[in-house]
Amino acid sequence: MSVVKAVVSSFFGVRGSAGLEADSASITPVQAIIGGLVGAAIVVAGLLALVFFVTA
Repeated sequence: MSVVKAVVSSFFGVRGSAGLEADSASITPVQAIIGGLVGAAIVVAGLLALVFFVTA
């Protein structure tokens, strides 16, 4: 769950320095990369769905 919170807050740019320190101690780089890729895929899929809905 901490990976999800870290990825979502990093997408919006609202993560404070205290949160960054806590995340770097508990999340491995592989978890962050996988979480980022999954998060980006969800954002892209959502945008594609929105475009298809609007243009249909």
